[in-house]
Amino acid sequence: MSNSEKEHPSVTRFREYLRINTMQPSPNYYPALEFLKQQAVEIGLDFKVIETGLEGKPLGLMTWKGSNPSLKSVLLTSHMDVVPVFPEEWKYEPFSAHKDENGDIFARGAQDMKCVTSWYIEALRRLKSEGKSFARTIHLLFTSDEEIGSPPTQKFVEMQEFKDLNATFGLDEGIANPGREMRVFYGERSVWWFKITCKGQPGHASAFIENTAVKKLHNVMTSCLAFRDEQENLYKANPEAGLGAVTSLNMTIIEGGVQANVVPASFAATVDMRVPPTADASEMKAKIKKWCEDAGPDVDFEMLVDGVSTEMVSTTDDNPWWVAFTDACASADIQIVKEIFPAGTDSRYFRMSGVDMLGFSPMNNTPILLHDHNEFLNENVFLRGIDIYCKIIPALADLQQKGVA
Repeated sequence: MSNSEKEHPSVTRFREYLRINTMQPSPNYYPALEFLKQQAVEIGLDFKVIETGLEGKPLGLMTWKGSNPSLKSVLLTSHMDVVPVFPEEWKYEPFSAHKDENGDIFARGAQDMKCVTSWYIEALRRLKSEGKSFARTIHLLFTSDEEIGSPPTQKFVEMQEFKDLNATFGLDEGIANPGREMRVFYGERSVWWFKITCKGQPGHASAFIENTAVKKLHNVMTSCLAFRDEQENLYKANPEAGLGAVTSLNMTIIEGGVQANVVPASFAATVDMRVPPTADASEMKAKIKKWCEDAGPDVDFEMLVDGVSTEMVSTTDDNPWWVAFTDACASADIQIVKEIFPAGTDSRYFRMSGVDMLGFSPMNNTPILLHDHNEFLNENVFLRGIDIYCKIIPALADLQQKGVA
């Protein structure tokens, strides 16, 4: 018997989904939606494509109707797009979903986050085949362009179709953990991208020109990197709190110059900053403004991506949804560790719209390879993930408690 014949059907379907190329910056989502629709038909669930008004940026919605649709629904979200690859750096073709002799499945999206989509679907497939039914409606939402800021999701949460979902609690993506525990994210840092522009005196590169743009850029970089060192030291002093507990800062683009013998009139630096929900956003922006003022005259900054993610899910016993989630994890014999998500996900828009979202990807004993070369997920980790969701989803979808709508 060949390896493919021995392979678990859930793994085969996961690999089929991984082979659908939805890579930024120009993903075609319609083949992925057709695949997802096919899964819904096979399972016996409703499916529809939602157009957000952004051309080529649809969403997909799979629905399992509950026996008591007046109850608030459960929302399980995952994004279809994946980040670019550098094929020459990969062991195997990045969209081949090659499985090696260890059962490691190599593909862009294996961890981020087509695994989560497949876990949801395969768990529902199993639960449906077992004849299960639940009080609450379950919605699986497949989003687009999450890797470039989630503009379709931003549009969707303002639409009547989102309000009609009647959602109150849900799950989105997490991150792998090389250790034994599984990470659960109850909030996330705000994504700030800003551009600092320094203007100065141009001239011939053979002279000692005063008030140059590059000197101002050096000054503002010194301030930025000193803050970065401060935050890095805080993280290293308490790594158990997770990266999401501090503010990260990295300069990602530097622009300027026209030719080798001309001192340019301006330089610009683009900065990626991630701000935890516990930080004071106004104080942080005042700090950036001070860096610019201290660097010299004609130094300004412009926010390219702005937003404040202060919403956090309660992780106390007073929150019945958190209790249901953690009890289900315990019944699946997994240990969890709570963190603030270090980057940005669709969850921030759902939280802002009143839906409590936890980030969770049941990948332990797994290296963190999202956005990295040779991204992979082991098939045994994948299969165990289905078992875990088969515990979690019923616990959420059948949550009926006094005071819980």
